[in-house]
Amino acid sequence: MPLPLSGPSGPSGLSGQDESTLRTVAPDAAGQDRPELRKAIEEIVDSGFTGVSLRVHDERGAWVGSAGAAELGGAAKPPTDGRVRIGSSTKTFTATLVLQLVAEGKIGLDTPAAHYLPEFGLDGRITVRMLLQHTSGVFNHTGEVYADGTVAPGVPIPYGTTGREWMDNRFKTYRPQELVRLALSRPARFEPGAGWSYSNTNYVLARLLIEKVTGRPVAEEMRRLILGPLGLSGTVVPGASPEIPEPHAHAYYRYEDAGGQRMVDITRQNPSWISSGGDMISTTRDLHTFISALLGGRLLPAPLLAEMCTPHPTGIPNMDYGLGVFVVTTDDGATVISHNGAAVGHAALMYGTPDGSRTLTAALNCVDDAGLSVGGAFQQAMHRLVGEVFRGGQADPARPTD
Repeated sequence: MPLPLSGPSGPSGLSGQDESTLRTVAPDAAGQDRPELRKAIEEIVDSGFTGVSLRVHDERGAWVGSAGAAELGGAAKPPTDGRVRIGSSTKTFTATLVLQLVAEGKIGLDTPAAHYLPEFGLDGRITVRMLLQHTSGVFNHTGEVYADGTVAPGVPIPYGTTGREWMDNRFKTYRPQELVRLALSRPARFEPGAGWSYSNTNYVLARLLIEKVTGRPVAEEMRRLILGPLGLSGTVVPGASPEIPEPHAHAYYRYEDAGGQRMVDITRQNPSWISSGGDMISTTRDLHTFISALLGGRLLPAPLLAEMCTPHPTGIPNMDYGLGVFVVTTDDGATVISHNGAAVGHAALMYGTPDGSRTLTAALNCVDDAGLSVGGAFQQAMHRLVGEVFRGGQADPARPTD
């Protein structure tokens, strides 16, 4: 799922947890003092998140720190390089993999997707590019919200009216073909290429496309072209497995039950309902390595990287979309390439300058709920954090950060 993120209401949302625990920050081993970064992650915890770990690489070097708690009622801070469900940050990995196969000559970026996936009866005007760009018009299998406020549900998701149903079935396995067929049974949002609308189904189709042209599971191709070459040992493509490797902070979900509020640990959950739209697990270190390598030109030929980062209007202020990445304009006019993600009690931030020389990656854990109750407060804190890191645009290219 994309941000905004969800979480508990109130200053801490931790049901009596010692507030002093929340405000303790673990700096990186070098002890570099970055008070502005420490304050920013404390603000994120104060906005309602249980914990946050942050990694910044810039012209001053690397800074890693954490604030809050790894577990409700516990004293331990979130691990600074623990695993986290990265949600829609997965889309950047998936898009990169498709573009690598374009570079290998296995996929045509402007070839109709139906050429590779004839079994679904896709509109022949939908190209591979449109899938990656969210301009296909394909119904979002996790549900659509229309301009007039009308909601068209898809599979049960943790937000809105289906929250309790999702929670009760959080170990259910969905096949990607099932998700695609559900989406294609619903009216298209618009004619192919005629608009922009964020649809997780586009990236389920991208996964099936990868598997069709290679004859291998997406996890295997991810290891071959991205995880292996970059040494991303903390990154997992889980499929339908509910497990998350240690170490990790815990994720929680709060819902109404018999007229009251109930909260459960949902760190273990089957992510197949979102599939390649948001199922991956990673670490802040691996996300930094990935986004800096991608934007630094180590994963894609220059023309394809340029295609990936070419902005397409979304209608969202200061936030356009390329191929699997958001192209963000900061308050002072700088350009940042990003894709954040939320995954029910876990979330990830991933930002980089267009040359990859300055990056921000973060892992968050919270008490999630169907109403996205902490979204507004978190957006304000995140805005400040991004401003602190990316004010002034590019890092000094003469001073490498890694």
